[in-house]
Amino acid sequence: MSAARHSLAWVAGAALAFIWAQRGLAADSSNSVDRYRASAQGLIVEISAPRDDVIRVRAGRDRLPEDASWAVLPAVRTHHQNMALTQTGPTVQLRTAALIVRLNTATLELEIDDAAGHVVLADASRRSLVITPGAAGAPDSIELRKKMPADAHYFGLGDKTGPLDRRGGAFTLWNTDASQFSESTDPLYKSIPFMLGVAETGGSVGVLFDNTWRSHFDFGKSERDTLLIGAEGGPVDYYVLAGAGPKAVIETYAELTGTAPLAPLWALGFQQSRYSYATDAEARAIARRLRGDRIPADVLYLDIDYQDRNRPFTVSSQAFPDLPGFIADLGAMHLRTVLITDLHIARAPDEHYAPYDSGAAQGVFLERPDGSPYVGKVWPGDSVFPDFSRTSVREWWGGLYADFVHAGAAGFWNDMNEPALFDVRSKTMPLDTVHRIEEAGFEPRQASHAEMHNVYGMLNSRATYEGLLKLAPDRRPFVLTRASYAGGQRYAATWTGDNTSTWNHLRLSIAMLNNLGLSGFAYAGDDIGGFSGPGPSPELLTRWIEIGAFNPIFRDHCEKGKTAQEPWVGGPIQEAIRRRYIEERYRLMPYLYALAEENSRTGLPLMRPVFLEFPQQVARTGPGGNADQFMLGPDLLVTPAPIGESPDPYLVSLPGSGWYDYWTGVRQNLAEVTETPRLDRLPVWVRPGSIIPREPLVQSTAELPRGNLQLWVYPGPDCVGHLYVDDGVSLAYRSGDYLRQSIRCRTEENVTIVEFDAREGRYQPWWHEIELTVHGVAGSPRRVVLAEHTVASRFDAKTQTLHIRLPDQPGVSQLRIEAAP
Repeated sequence: MSAARHSLAWVAGAALAFIWAQRGLAADSSNSVDRYRASAQGLIVEISAPRDDVIRVRAGRDRLPEDASWAVLPAVRTHHQNMALTQTGPTVQLRTAALIVRLNTATLELEIDDAAGHVVLADASRRSLVITPGAAGAPDSIELRKKMPADAHYFGLGDKTGPLDRRGGAFTLWNTDASQFSESTDPLYKSIPFMLGVAETGGSVGVLFDNTWRSHFDFGKSERDTLLIGAEGGPVDYYVLAGAGPKAVIETYAELTGTAPLAPLWALGFQQSRYSYATDAEARAIARRLRGDRIPADVLYLDIDYQDRNRPFTVSSQAFPDLPGFIADLGAMHLRTVLITDLHIARAPDEHYAPYDSGAAQGVFLERPDGSPYVGKVWPGDSVFPDFSRTSVREWWGGLYADFVHAGAAGFWNDMNEPALFDVRSKTMPLDTVHRIEEAGFEPRQASHAEMHNVYGMLNSRATYEGLLKLAPDRRPFVLTRASYAGGQRYAATWTGDNTSTWNHLRLSIAMLNNLGLSGFAYAGDDIGGFSGPGPSPELLTRWIEIGAFNPIFRDHCEKGKTAQEPWVGGPIQEAIRRRYIEERYRLMPYLYALAEENSRTGLPLMRPVFLEFPQQVARTGPGGNADQFMLGPDLLVTPAPIGESPDPYLVSLPGSGWYDYWTGVRQNLAEVTETPRLDRLPVWVRPGSIIPREPLVQSTAELPRGNLQLWVYPGPDCVGHLYVDDGVSLAYRSGDYLRQSIRCRTEENVTIVEFDAREGRYQPWWHEIELTVHGVAGSPRRVVLAEHTVASRFDAKTQTLHIRLPDQPGVSQLRIEAAP
């Protein structure tokens, strides 16, 4: 069908549907439409299906809102699947291959079912969609009311505090500098208006409320069993994502908002930071100590004190007289340098401050309603703020990084970008500050800060990311941002902000990082040891490093004026434990990197709650369940004590049976295990049916491992493992310069078979041999055969492991381990 005929067909179909809805005609009619509109009670509603398993709902008073988004990818947002339309009386039914939408055209009540007739999401029966006109020209406010099934649990919204399960809570989305937040502090730094609902009886649903204004989600706190979603302004524009399980919904959310780009390998290493390593000498001393104590590390951060008078894109000639030389010297030690670049620009006319001078000349800064520049106080004093809603301004910002990129800086840290301001009660700029949207897909127009506030930090990190790509086109950018919005994972990693050095904040971090991962931010971490307050006790810092070793971003960071908390602080005994866990992370780097590559394709997070792998465990996400546990990928279960400072024994629940102790390799056949806390042991378990790739210890990912690739095989159901390798820094993997391979195992009677699939890609690995360790072996095998040739093996009766050395296996091959009769 030609574009013109297709458009005409849609107009005719939509017009007919619109007339039916307007007149409420009863008809046993059928039609096919790619969008359906109805109006009633002064409201217009449009329903469409970007995919068979996604329903989009837009609504407004008198007219529909602008069809534009900072979060949803244009190719998804503008695609419309055909829906079969039937109508009987006031009820319209729209059907895709996966979903059925029922709309009451008289009340505009909506229900979405799956193809089997199970309810995915349904409006509450009373006032399910309310758009209230604002007084005296103020924007309309919005509220949606949805039913909450009794067995449903809710997750997401990014880095909110409180329990893992959101049910019973109410949350505000308004990016806020929430320094030293507590367990009840809300809002926090990011606004991710996406929630995941998982029912105990099966089935999952996601809702993305694509509205950048100050908004809220109330999961039954105000009205029992009613989900309230609303905003102080902006559009009614939301997506309902249906899935057979939570993984399917998370992958669909990634289709809508994009996946995180594959991070540079070094971003997965240990990162050391402080506010601040204030001089060249101090920073070099930290680097020398890391290497001298043989603590593996990849990154050293420089906070604002490296700058001249706290002015972004400057360098203090006294503190860092030769920044390029400093960066080069750290590079020779296989340490990369990440620089902070806050978004406020010092208002310094006639002072030869290039960012201000060039920005003022190009008119890039936000303005007051009277047209004068908006000026607020931040670290440099009086400051002005770029208008990142304009493409040209983002290009200007990206160009500011040229000198730092040429000096060798590896990555950049966008802080204070809620935006945060000093000496004002709101902690941010006035809501009538004027932005000018000049962006593909949007109508060119002015917008208030009330509309742009929640997306401002994301657009800042986007400008940084895109600028770095332009300056170094074949190098993967690394950007760390504090504030963001849905879709911000396309540009930056994140962390949970200014936490405190308490056991409670360590406990909070697990739920926060799990929910960030479910909200798209697979690369997330917290300030290891706590940013604010009195320094952590040696025991708290040790436990935090142990848990951090299994987090996606692993950064030790704290503020001025408190006790130092580098890994050696607290004495040699504590340092030895911490070093061992940091080393273990580096040995696991092949497993971590394969997870990162999987995330770049699917959106599945690296760190994930237990129920993402075992949906039946969702009922245990409350107190006394597994909310304090997490998984690293599908195979490793990390089970810290629920009360970290307590010496009391605690129960660990293992989904199913047959899990292996990661440290000893011993198989556990019980569903519950009692753990007695020990400072040198963080209980970690391996799922039966896992193959974990590992490598020899290095001090940095910049070092080539010396030795053999290690594959730890844990027989069990659906046994599989994955390898992914590339150069770790460039974008050459996009054109085939990578290695991807799956390895499988199965047991048939008395034979264990390990199978290697053929490799994809042309990247050549660093190893020439493979050391295979099979766990849970009862005895020495009768023989081990590879391609009809007998292979030597060594059985360890104490650990019940079988050790086999093989030449590299780039093609399809099969290893047979035949048990003794």
